[in-house]
Amino acid sequence: MAAPEPTPAPSAPPVANPHRAIRLIKVVVNAGVGESGEHRTKAEKVLEMITHQKPIATRARSTNRDFGIRQGQEIGAKVTLRGAAAAEFLGRAFDARDRQLDIDSIDRYGNFSFGIADYTDFTGMKYDPQIGIHGMDVAVEVGRAGFRVRQRRRQSRPIPRSIRSTAAETRAFLETQFHVTVLE
Repeated sequence: MAAPEPTPAPSAPPVANPHRAIRLIKVVVNAGVGESGEHRTKAEKVLEMITHQKPIATRARSTNRDFGIRQGQEIGAKVTLRGAAAAEFLGRAFDARDRQLDIDSIDRYGNFSFGIADYTDFTGMKYDPQIGIHGMDVAVEVGRAGFRVRQRRRQSRPIPRSIRSTAAETRAFLETQFHVTVLE
């Protein structure tokens, strides 16, 4: 007696090209205080508590006598996150914003930015009277595989339109990956 023929496996739906998928390139968390000294040191402490990385100082590009800022003076701090650390921080940042983002926060290339008014908006953070209230700006750059074309040393080129993402693609990415509601 012959063995029954195996039934063919159901065909899987066509898989989209994984290289066309939108991904996080980097997340930059910036706290600008406008002056050096104790306020900037506190802002650095807040960024280190939230991102678990050591921040670097940002310096003034030009002198502004009205604000008492000299060129080269340290007036803020920032942290750049990439990879899994960036995705983890962005999830916590969206929780602080109630998983909502304004449509005007997304630019035409799909990058977006938003502000967080106080570090205590993050879950697990308690108010420290020695630090005070410090807010921050979060800027996110998104793109596709091959985005490094503009940064490489040899044969660097402008980013082709096929690699850039659009605002609509970023919106769909945020809704699926981070469950963010984009407000009209």
